[in-house]
Amino acid sequence: MARPQVARNVKKKAAAPAPAAAKAKANGVHKNGVTHASALTTAQLLEVYTAMLRIRVLDERMMTLQRQGRIGFYGTCSGQEAATCASAYALRKTDWVVPALREAGVMLMRGFPLVPYIAQVFGNCGDITKGRQMPSHQAGREVNQVSWGSCIGSQLPHAVGIAFAAKLQKHDTVAMAYMGDGATSSNDFHTSMNFAAVFKAPVVFVCQNNHWSISIPTHRQTASESIAIKAVAYGMPGVKVDGNDPEAVFAACAAAVERARNGGGPSLIECETYRMGAHSSSDDPTRYRDQAEVDAWKLKDPIDRTRAKLMKAKALTDASDAKLRDQLLKEINSAIKEVEALPNPPSSTLFEDVYAALPWHLQEQQQEFQEAFARAGGDMGGGH
Repeated sequence: MARPQVARNVKKKAAAPAPAAAKAKANGVHKNGVTHASALTTAQLLEVYTAMLRIRVLDERMMTLQRQGRIGFYGTCSGQEAATCASAYALRKTDWVVPALREAGVMLMRGFPLVPYIAQVFGNCGDITKGRQMPSHQAGREVNQVSWGSCIGSQLPHAVGIAFAAKLQKHDTVAMAYMGDGATSSNDFHTSMNFAAVFKAPVVFVCQNNHWSISIPTHRQTASESIAIKAVAYGMPGVKVDGNDPEAVFAACAAAVERARNGGGPSLIECETYRMGAHSSSDDPTRYRDQAEVDAWKLKDPIDRTRAKLMKAKALTDASDAKLRDQLLKEINSAIKEVEALPNPPSSTLFEDVYAALPWHLQEQQQEFQEAFARAGGDMGGGH
């Protein structure tokens, strides 16, 4: 397992110990505030690998659907599955996940059903958000995961707010806030880091540094030697890990989660990884990056690396891996078939969920809409 690398040049005076400092020290907290969490067992690593492979297979199928015109938009996680799944694996089910574009698959690992997850991309009546959000913006209250917003970085203050609310209510809940490297250039990043550190909000910031913020490389985002080093200015630990190594990601994130839960405040984890495909189905990465770079990172594919380790541990074989992939593909194809048969959300839902009691002017608009719909031969409840 690659050992997490602590951000260098950290020579600032340490912040005052948190109220839970004695307990944290007993758990192995070092002077930089980061613990050495227990390693994943082979069984746990296999569970994480299964979650990683599920996302990979799902991404492959959904991109095919997009190219066939069956869905309009999709954003893949391909190449970043280890950082996505292993980080969230460090959380309890009662903790909150506040994702960016490539962490929606965490919901599946935490028990969210596959059919409504895929239905969100279609925006039909199987979507619990009633088709009101852009595709690949899943959310599920039952797994404590909110939808991200397309405005980069805007989810970070929300995560801090969730964490701070938990602290005020004396819950031991932790929020995990995800971002890409591009989000560290946003105002919301700086506001969130500062507030979280000052008020010791139990939040773990996880930056998936995939080297490209759409077409802008990381070295044009920042002159810092890393993203993790930025934590120093805010008075919190900053750790950079190999984001394609699920064990390294889990160790760093589990330590940060433990620290936050024990009252030690926030941490910033930088997972160095790579976006293997396009930024989204609307992007053409061949216009701005060299294929040789992509090919070099393919040799570090987190799926391949984790599979090799599990095979070495005799927890996986070529046959069992093929069987797992086939099983996941069948589940996904079955869910897609079920989702595509669903109608659009009923048109009547257009006026729901904004007000407890519909105000008069919207009542008038609703009546006008119903009459126009009826004249056109539509059915307000039919969803077409």
